[in-house]
Amino acid sequence: MKTAFAICAHPDDIEFLMSGTMMHLAEAGYTLHYMNVANGCCGSTVHTAEETARIRLAESEAAAAFLGATFHPPLCNDLEVFYDQSTLQQLTAIIRQVAPDIILTHSPTDYMEDHTNTCRLAVTAAFCRGMPNYRTQPASDVTTQNVTLYHAQPYSHHDPLGNLIRPDYYVDVSQLQQRKRDMLALHASQKQWLDESQGLDSYLTTMSDLDQQLGALSGRFSHAEGWRKHLHLGFCQADDDPLLVALSSSIIQA
Repeated sequence: MKTAFAICAHPDDIEFLMSGTMMHLAEAGYTLHYMNVANGCCGSTVHTAEETARIRLAESEAAAAFLGATFHPPLCNDLEVFYDQSTLQQLTAIIRQVAPDIILTHSPTDYMEDHTNTCRLAVTAAFCRGMPNYRTQPASDVTTQNVTLYHAQPYSHHDPLGNLIRPDYYVDVSQLQQRKRDMLALHASQKQWLDESQGLDSYLTTMSDLDQQLGALSGRFSHAEGWRKHLHLGFCQADDDPLLVALSSSIIQA
């Protein structure tokens, strides 16, 4: 059975950027795995960091269960996602354990460094999956399967300098908007916080608005998620494109 592994920075990033694509992959027969590298501890103005991390862990576990995905716990606090040896060793061990065929992760450039560093960590950890001389923590056996990496859109569809990022692939999530909203709403602590500061259901509306913006760019779908494929070197064959194959009826190339 094929496996897809979503690796993002914070609780709710997967929901915003790629939950519709994961739903499609599940329908295509893929086993799903779900991981946030950071624990979300800074996502509250009411609770302490420790309390917030506990709340957001439970919310993330519920979101993974909503997808039917295997949940992997976070590795560090918010704003402590660094491209360092310890985090890389831990993430490589997890990737070796999962042995995914597809990795879905952040854009190489995004509005905040936790996203960017998570992307770098995911790429390098996948690259190290088959290197026996790279020691992980905990120790893990190498894997040698082909893995294809795909980068989601940066949040807002723009890079940190304000340039619009156009994806290589558009995935139709028009009929998945309610499921995406239901999944995102499981992050109730964030919904409450943003409702209080930005207006009722602003969090859910923002997600749909971003999907609608990308749908308009696609010229085909009312709502879409976008992807760019990482260079194959060190990961897979040049013509490997499992996302395109699996989602043939709900994906178009730009």
